[in-house]
Amino acid sequence: MIQNYDQALSWIHSRLRLGIKPGLARMEWMMERLDHPEKKIKAIHIGGTNGKGSTVSYIRNILQEAGYTVGTFTSPYIESFNERISVNGTPIDDKEIVSLLQVVKPLADELEQTELGGPTEFEVITAMALYYFGTNPEIDFVIMEVGLGGRLDSTNVITPLLSIITSIGYDHMSILGNSIKEITSEKAGIIKEQRAIISGVTQKEAIEVIKNKANRIGSPYYQLEHDFFILNHQPIESGESFSIRTPMDMYKDLTLSMKGTHQIRNASLAIMAITLLQEQFLLEINYKELREGLQKTKWIGRFEQVLSQPQVILDGAHNPEGVTSLIDTLKTHYNEKKVHIIFCAMKDKKLDTMISQLENVADTLTFTSFDFPRAASSNELYENSSKKEANFIVENWKEAIDSKISELLHEKDAVLVITGSLYFISEVRNYLLQNNK
Repeated sequence: MIQNYDQALSWIHSRLRLGIKPGLARMEWMMERLDHPEKKIKAIHIGGTNGKGSTVSYIRNILQEAGYTVGTFTSPYIESFNERISVNGTPIDDKEIVSLLQVVKPLADELEQTELGGPTEFEVITAMALYYFGTNPEIDFVIMEVGLGGRLDSTNVITPLLSIITSIGYDHMSILGNSIKEITSEKAGIIKEQRAIISGVTQKEAIEVIKNKANRIGSPYYQLEHDFFILNHQPIESGESFSIRTPMDMYKDLTLSMKGTHQIRNASLAIMAITLLQEQFLLEINYKELREGLQKTKWIGRFEQVLSQPQVILDGAHNPEGVTSLIDTLKTHYNEKKVHIIFCAMKDKKLDTMISQLENVADTLTFTSFDFPRAASSNELYENSSKKEANFIVENWKEAIDSKISELLHEKDAVLVITGSLYFISEVRNYLLQNNK
């Protein structure tokens, strides 16, 4: 029996050996045994390639500002495992993790003996989250972030108030498909009958897939830049300024503390979701609460400045679309600065594409690696570069960072961007913040 937090984490992580097993049968089996906690929550379901975490955070902060209690389920974590299951932005504590696992583990053990097989790590964590939220009457709303895809993702056992698809890009192609149409079809699996779907996707073929699915099952469909619009966007020193027009209202002179055009798109999806929920009389939020909720939103590891001298920014740009957003933000807000980049990524990503993008904006580009099963070595990254004479290899990531920070310590016109895998960013963030203290 699980007795303490370390034992709980060890057992949960041991489920990684089962890998990814798409399908809902194991989740449905556990939900039935747990008396269907997924049916006891008011949920918002968020899928997409990039932007899920930020969109979750914008919605959460707006709801919190209006006095609601909000549960969130997100992945991966940056600071601690517990943050995957949070209430009002605060991770549940170690004792709650242990208590939840004491409920779910016996079911996992029993399920292991059936023809369905044992649940994966992500299925276990999803079941823990749903049980926690479904048995906590103080929680007004739950925002669930899809783990991978949508149609067969373990979070798709919920029937949400509405769903959001933030963006579509080429990621997890071995599971989701090789074309935008195939990937979108999987992600559109979270659209539920007669429940609104909000979309921020940009590709015509992706829009068509989502629109057709929504029409087929009678789901109201709202597409960014077709049904609601971003207006008057201006980059400002502290972030972004903009307005949003929805079919129901106009929100003027909004500001974000998170930088990047992509963050305005994420925020607009959150505003549209809040607007629809108000139209359905499911909540009450005024303009001041919405504005302040947006302004207060931060999302660690996403274009986050962690040091000021030298200026060090962390960004979990782990796929080509994420790198594109990073570069756009750098060009908008740091065009006058020399940009130094340290990069580390997983070997199953589009490394040549990502590196080529970074080479076009970096004054220096350093490749490094870290201790993680799927991490590419610094040499593998270097071999995917086209400007080898201008790039550097430092296998030990701590040495790479310490050396670059020392080099840039007195350069006021320089910015150091550390980017790539979110797992890498998690380790880097902890290291830098501990050293800074």
